This record gives sequence, C-alpha cells and structure tokens, in this order.
Amino acid sequence: MKPIEPPGISRFTLVTETDEETLELGFLLGTLLQEGDVVALGGELGSGKTWFTKGIARGLGVSPETVVTSPSFALVNEYPGRVTLFHMDIYRLENLTELFSAGIEEYLHGGGVAVLEWADRWPEILPEEALTVKLSIVDDHSRSITFSGSHPRAAALIESLRKKSLS
Repeated sequence: MKPIEPPGISRFTLVTETDEETLELGFLLGTLLQEGDVVALGGELGSGKTWFTKGIARGLGVSPETVVTSPSFALVNEYPGRVTLFHMDIYRLENLTELFSAGIEEYLHGGGVAVLEWADRWPEILPEEALTVKLSIVDDHSRSITFSGSHPRAAALIESLRKKSLS
C-alpha cells in the first residue's frame, strides 16, 4: 500500500456555506498570520479567493473601511494593518520571466504577509513554508477550502486554524 499523501503533509478541509463564512474563515487565518507568512491560493475562477483574502485582511487589522479588491491588473495591492498585507494576483502573467520582472518574488520573501492568488500556476516560486489554500466550488454559495503544507510553520497554522474553527 502507498500513502495518499507524502509523509509530513498537514491537511485540513472545511466547507463554507456562504460568502460570509468564507470571509470569516479568512479572518480566522488572518488573526494567526505573522510577518513573513505566505498564503498560496488556488482554485478556479469564482471559487472565493478574493472573499477569503478580504477576511485575511480584516484578521490582519486592515481597516474595515478599506476596500480589498483583486489586484488583477495592478498585480500587487498593499494594505496596512498590524502587519502589511501584500495581495497579489498572477493570473495574467504568461511565464516566469514576466513574474520575476514584476517583482513578485520579492514580496514572497519580504516583510509583511503575502497572499498570492492563482499560486497553483507557478508553485515553483513559493517558499517552502507557504501555506497552500485550495478553494473549490461545491455549489452556488458553498466552498470546500483545503489548507495544506509540509513546513512546520504551515503545519502550525493549520493546527491552530483547526482548533479555532472547530471551537
């Protein structure tokens, strides 16, 4: 027999029933994030990546008056909070040369928290400690959200999130 997952992978999945629950789950994660953390978001168009990021922003202390939007054309939006949020969207980038020219990699290794939408397109750029979050459409409002990672920091975030979300 072979294991389903490689050894050392931590994984946790929740289903949210509304956009507000997706936002709340992002908020819970945001309260746990620290400077230097990287959240790699994956999932199809409309799966809730931006809603989830709005929640992370609130959990990081970004002002509720601040409008958090997907940086599809700007590539990176910065939001000040208790830790600066660097919200990135790499959907439009065609290759690694464009990605590196845009300076995305610098945000992944700098101060603040980096949240990268469409990270599943370029997994090779992610630092090993990145927390991977896969959002999947269940129906019009429900989303299956899976957190995974093999680094001790990602595993600690997953375990803390599991405890907070189930309490």
